Amino acid sequence: MKARDLSVLLGVILIIVMLVIPLPGWILSILILCNITLALIVILVSMNTQEALQFSIFPSLLLLLTLFRLGLNVSTTRSILSEGQAGGVVDTFGSFVIGNNPLVGFVVFVILVIIQFLVITKGAERVSEVAARFTLDAMPGKQMSIDADMNAGLISEQQAKDRREKVESEADFHGAMDGASKFVKGDAIAGIIIVLINIIFGLIIGMVQRGLSFQEAINVYMRLTVGDGLVSQIPALLIATATGIVVTRVTTTGNLGSDVTGQLLQFPKLLFIAAGAIFFLGLTPINFMLTTILAGFLALGGYFLLRKSQEDAMPEEMEEEQAEASTMQSPESVVNLLTMDQIEFEFGYALIPLVDTEKGGDLLDRIVMIRRQLAVELGIVVPVVRIRDNIQLNPNDYRIKIRGNEAARGELLLDHYLAMSPDMEDDEIDGIATTEPAFGLPAKWISEELKDEAELSGYTVVDPPSVVSTHMTEVIKTHAHILLGRQETKQLIDHLKESYPILVDEVSPEPLSVGDIQKVLAKLLKENVSIRNLPVIFETLADFGKMTNDTDLLAEYVRQSLSPQLTKQYADGGRTLKVITISGKIEKTIAESIQQTEHGNYLAMDPETQESIIKTVHEQVEKLALEEDTPIVICSPAIRMYLKQLLDRFLPHVVVLSYNELEPNVQIESIGVVNVA
Repeated sequence: MKARDLSVLLGVILIIVMLVIPLPGWILSILILCNITLALIVILVSMNTQEALQFSIFPSLLLLLTLFRLGLNVSTTRSILSEGQAGGVVDTFGSFVIGNNPLVGFVVFVILVIIQFLVITKGAERVSEVAARFTLDAMPGKQMSIDADMNAGLISEQQAKDRREKVESEADFHGAMDGASKFVKGDAIAGIIIVLINIIFGLIIGMVQRGLSFQEAINVYMRLTVGDGLVSQIPALLIATATGIVVTRVTTTGNLGSDVTGQLLQFPKLLFIAAGAIFFLGLTPINFMLTTILAGFLALGGYFLLRKSQEDAMPEEMEEEQAEASTMQSPESVVNLLTMDQIEFEFGYALIPLVDTEKGGDLLDRIVMIRRQLAVELGIVVPVVRIRDNIQLNPNDYRIKIRGNEAARGELLLDHYLAMSPDMEDDEIDGIATTEPAFGLPAKWISEELKDEAELSGYTVVDPPSVVSTHMTEVIKTHAHILLGRQETKQLIDHLKESYPILVDEVSPEPLSVGDIQKVLAKLLKENVSIRNLPVIFETLADFGKMTNDTDLLAEYVRQSLSPQLTKQYADGGRTLKVITISGKIEKTIAESIQQTEHGNYLAMDPETQESIIKTVHEQVEKLALEEDTPIVICSPAIRMYLKQLLDRFLPHVVVLSYNELEPNVQIESIGVVNVA
């Protein structure tokens, strides 16, 4: 255990000892001086903090110091009543303040107690209570502001996390201070009661047990009581003042001293007005010489401050002009314009309520949920979405851009609902005909009055924020392989390395570079295969990466390793998987058309055969679509990659699986065969 930790533990034990065991006067004197020293340190630290959280231990420290001071009170009270003395410090304080008049000393002590209890302690307690209430009330707004800044790309996820932790810490601190301020109030009350006990019982003990006269008992016990009260109340007054400073402190870039002088003297011309007022005050029976000297100091100070502010303003203006000129001429100003956002959401002015939280817009929260959803589904960290309005768009239009290029566009009517019917020919509900943007289904914009009627008629009714969030989700899924660059891949590798360092070292940087791994992962994402199970993916790359660096072939090996995942994705619940099979003749034709080169393999097939295969697959897919099943084509592992490449251009949504990518226990039902004459 470190010495610092041990010192705090010994301090707590010492407090317990003071409450139980009588201590000699010289030890009490040392502890009293330590108490005053600690109080001075606390108030100096509180004055030099820039924000309350820099002194976050203050509530707990306040409790310990209060217990320490009360322990001293118990020890000194025991010593005063039993021995008629409490150490040199107490006796010196009492003699110095009382002098020859015990009553005057007692009045001085009472005034100190009143100042602490009624002025500083009561004010600090009230400020603590209000600060705690306002901090808790402001928490939801601060959290939403942080999420909005992160979604807008103004801050990173780590910065957002740090700011959220700071908001939570502020709430905890002010809540703790609200309770800790009660310690200060209770300490002041206890001080008053202890003084009364010392005086009353001191007189009784002195006159009854020790045989002193009333005057002698007053002189002895009043002196010791006032001295004990002062050595307790002076540190208590400092701690109460420190409490008030901490709870009233507003976050700034300077400490209390610099803030007070900087803000109090920020208007030098006002010092001339104050100087004039003091000077004219001297024309009354008040001392003219004294007021004239004070007015002269104020006027002189205002003159020097005014001249200094003018001298400081001139270089700043020149520096700003030079900085603006150099910025316009420097290449960095052009380079900054080259920064491109990964994902952008632009909208017309009529759609501003979507992102305006004051008007109930929750699109920012939905985007946060989209990023979390895709992290779980696809295993990638979706970049922050830059949200901005664009007056060049139609008022109700929006568009989604991926890496600066428009990826999708849509239209929203905020005062309507989007209704989609399972029957395309159904025309029971009146509305504005449109197309659902995410999946291209025919739909209608209907008014709010028709919402219940549409739902009863079997329509699927969706509000505008859900429409745009669904559209954005599908667009990001479709372009996930584009969003996963080398930098994003390196982040995934570093995250995996925290748990599987040996596995990562076996794959990267040898035999596969970050670029090779990125290509493999991008190929998986392009076919909607989640890469969340990175350990399995890297196990496969470790096994086959030493045999080949062909990323297409490595992606096929990875797909086969992910067969449980693919099986669950397309045949979840043990249902029979309806597929379209490829005839042996076509498989042979494709296999014979594969050309091998030093840069990789590619499919070299005559256009007529390609057209025939695509046409046949399209016919089978349409037949399967009538049964509302996902179109899946199954073939041998050797040609799967090349068949997918062949179909991708014309039938991108067709899923192509190999037999090795499905678990053996899956029931497969062939509903069609792709064959050519």
